[in-house]
Amino acid sequence: MNFEWYLALRYFKGKRKGSRFLSFIKTMAITGVAVGSAGLLIALSIVHGFKSVINTKILGFAPHITVTTYSNDPIYRADTLLATLEKYPEIEQAQAIVSGQAMIQSPDEISGIFLKGVDQQGDISQMRSYISEGTYDLTTDSTGLPGIILGAELARNLRSGVGSVLTSYTIQGIPTPLNSPDIQQFRVSGIYQTGIDRFDDVFAMVDRQYARELFKVWSPKANAVEVKLREADQIQIFDAQLTSDMPFPYFTETIYDRYGNIFAWVDLQESTIPFVISVMIIVAAFNLIGTILMMVLERTRDIGILKTMGAPDKSVKYVFLLEGFFVAAVGLVIGIALSLLFVWLQSTYHIIPLSEQNYYMAYAPVEPHGLDFLIVSVVTFLLCSLASWLPARVASKTDPLKVIAFGR
Repeated sequence: MNFEWYLALRYFKGKRKGSRFLSFIKTMAITGVAVGSAGLLIALSIVHGFKSVINTKILGFAPHITVTTYSNDPIYRADTLLATLEKYPEIEQAQAIVSGQAMIQSPDEISGIFLKGVDQQGDISQMRSYISEGTYDLTTDSTGLPGIILGAELARNLRSGVGSVLTSYTIQGIPTPLNSPDIQQFRVSGIYQTGIDRFDDVFAMVDRQYARELFKVWSPKANAVEVKLREADQIQIFDAQLTSDMPFPYFTETIYDRYGNIFAWVDLQESTIPFVISVMIIVAAFNLIGTILMMVLERTRDIGILKTMGAPDKSVKYVFLLEGFFVAAVGLVIGIALSLLFVWLQSTYHIIPLSEQNYYMAYAPVEPHGLDFLIVSVVTFLLCSLASWLPARVASKTDPLKVIAFGR
């Protein structure tokens, strides 16, 4: 161990008699760095968790790309379009859907819904993973009633549960004695819950054949073709290619176009919250100026003796720069430990609950990223080094003759 490191460590330990106040100031500086770094790492973990959970829910519920027509009229030959899409290796699955707005009634309540008809075996989404009650089953039961899947909030509004019989109404144009609604009864076979109100409040899913009868969209027509890609991170790139390949009147819409406001809300949190929290580290780092200046004043006689013995200014400056480095290192280690402890507690015990209606999840998710720990560590050391430079320079410029004279 060289001279500067040895001296800096002895000063940092602060075991000299009568240095309790200096030790308190140093402890506060370490605490500031620890709290600042822990707060930033925790904020980053929560923001990443929010983004990951919401992206997973939306990407699991909705199709990656939807192909419709500019006029919103049904696609005349959906089977031909499906055959065309099969040539793209990027596409994992595609299906034609029949959908529209309808009314649905239980014995107690009535509500408007968006009814979606899909393959009886299941659509391309991960709906099965969101079933909270019952099962994912669109087949006809022993009484002849087809199954229907409802959102949890919609089921609560209708005061219905698994096994309830619901009646759906659709009508084209203005109701008259000669233009009566089309009616179809369904039995609730499953209830799903994503935590996102715009999904759980209005969506219902049935076998496509019954949706055709309600909306009068006969095969091979379909309202849209939904596409699921093998790689979700290729949605924007593949959509640009598909848009250029699709002839008029086909129109493509990505999941980011349809739910852009939710993705924008998450991106806003990810970009602004860490910036606000990082101010804590900046404040803590610059508190080091006062702390190390106190150390310089406390060690003034030592500095004079060292310089009289021939210690160069560079060595004296390096000693107090190391003081700032030790404060940053100890504070950062404590901060990282606190953030990891919080991540474990939140993941295990969910100590921070949330309103699912407002935040789309029941508790704050956490997802620590190794890159965040690296960036926070580098920035903390950099800020603490900058904050330590001024008092270290003051120490190096101390005149030993004046110090010794003052000491007399």
